[in-house]
Amino acid sequence: MLPPAIKFPFAAVAGQNRFKQALTLAAVDPLLGGVLISGPRGSAKSTLARALAGLLPDGQQVFVNLPLGASEEMLVGTLDLQRILDQQKLAFRPGLFARAHGGVLYVDEVNLLPDHLVDLLLDVTASGVNTIERDGVSHRHAAEFLLVGTMNPEEGELRPQLLDRFGLMVELDGVYTIEERMEIVRRREAFDRDPHAFCLAYAAQQDDLAARIDKARRLLPEVDCPAPAREAIARRCLAAKVEGVRADVAWHRAARAQAAWNARTSVSEEDLDAVAELVLAHRRQTPPQHSPPPPSPPPPPPPGGGTDSFENAEGNRDATSNPRGGDWGRMEPEQQKALTPLPLNLQQEAAQPTPSVASTQVSSSARGSVRGGKKSLLEKSGRPDWFATLIANLCRWPPQKLLYKRRRSGQPVLHFIVLDTSASTLSANLLSQAKAAVLGIAEKAYPAREQLALMVFGNQQVQTLLPPARVPRRLRERLDSIGGGGGTPMREALMQAQRTLQRLSRRCTGLQLRTYLVTDGRTRQSLDNIRLPGQCTLIDIEQGAVKRGRGRELARELGAQYFSLPPLGRIDHYRERI
Repeated sequence: MLPPAIKFPFAAVAGQNRFKQALTLAAVDPLLGGVLISGPRGSAKSTLARALAGLLPDGQQVFVNLPLGASEEMLVGTLDLQRILDQQKLAFRPGLFARAHGGVLYVDEVNLLPDHLVDLLLDVTASGVNTIERDGVSHRHAAEFLLVGTMNPEEGELRPQLLDRFGLMVELDGVYTIEERMEIVRRREAFDRDPHAFCLAYAAQQDDLAARIDKARRLLPEVDCPAPAREAIARRCLAAKVEGVRADVAWHRAARAQAAWNARTSVSEEDLDAVAELVLAHRRQTPPQHSPPPPSPPPPPPPGGGTDSFENAEGNRDATSNPRGGDWGRMEPEQQKALTPLPLNLQQEAAQPTPSVASTQVSSSARGSVRGGKKSLLEKSGRPDWFATLIANLCRWPPQKLLYKRRRSGQPVLHFIVLDTSASTLSANLLSQAKAAVLGIAEKAYPAREQLALMVFGNQQVQTLLPPARVPRRLRERLDSIGGGGGTPMREALMQAQRTLQRLSRRCTGLQLRTYLVTDGRTRQSLDNIRLPGQCTLIDIEQGAVKRGRGRELARELGAQYFSLPPLGRIDHYRERI
């Protein structure tokens, strides 16, 4: 049997003071609801999350990882088949929720977690109890844990329902000085060379941290939040235009935990300021009026640091992107007149597509019927459902009747739009029609709970305006803010889109990709050797009976289906017909 792996010490990670603060506060008060960490790869996210479990009290030093590919049975638990066969008795085999009770449940790339697992996670985090009721068998057990989730905002947003469950959030930029980078590498080399000696060097600081957390936990019930502090929380939450009062509750708990961490029995203004950004980062609807004061680090940080991943983040974070999702927002009447969604029926209007070598579409007979982006539940998967089979056969073996699992519904769908904003789209109101087409796609994606991503190119540059996520609120306003001009770097944009889509396909098994190139076709660049994964459609926004652009030719080069917007004078008639 292999010895347990040695974890990089919490105290040995340099910097990341706000990250450390959030984790230690959640350890002081587990009722805070956990911590969400947003940032690029190589930011020590998983290192600190794993190391946190070692600072918890004895009996709670449990770290459980929830993988993206986990099944429902792995998460909630299932029947113990071996015991049923050996003893002919129904027995429950605990899942990840049971194993994580009292410790840390870690979800890496939580924004990519399938919807059915997110629903289970929401239920358990809200109640603290895992309930399994299937085929006449009922089981309940406590499931209270410190939830730690990490995400890279470039790879998609997080469902709003789950986002709000996290009590605290930290946004990391992954920027290090030359000295910090050198020290990180030096410490990692020292850890890899002799893990035991490295951990021994930090043992005293680790013990001090664990003792301080334990002391703060015992002091927490005595910490009071006076009326002026409660009023300040309410006023500042109101100014940030947060939804509901969960932010108020989280701020109150975080401020009390901060006071306990500093061995005080009354919340001060300093405590409120120290946790403000942690509470509001994922909830505020208005930008902060000033930069938050730097937090006091939880422990006296030693020099140096470490991480178990040193990959460079791909691409740049866009200033307008954030990890929050939202509902389909309403617009003021004058904005609705300025930009009205164009209802697109691409399957009806489009010409037959040229077969794409990268197409991931399969026939409905092979994968089950698809309605609104979600797969029908009526088809069996061909995999035996041993749980249901044993119940149906009263635990007799071999079973007389074999039951099968149904295919899982809700295959994730991503609409990836590449929008041309070059100077040629400014004439004849073409850019407005292109934006209207984007809204038309978004309005079809929203009710089906499908994701949307938007990349724009023009003025000799490519920009990711929206990372893959649910249709965001105020999408019309974001589109209204897009300007046009400059050259047409279409090939560069599609090459970048190809790399992004290939990466997303690898990370999210079963992802259905629908890619749209919205352009007037005014480019001399060749698109040979570019193949976008999934179903690809070119939407030609050029007007006129004789088109000077290369829309149809570009569609053939991409192996995409071709769709041409109707003339401007026929759009109202087109909307009525659709």
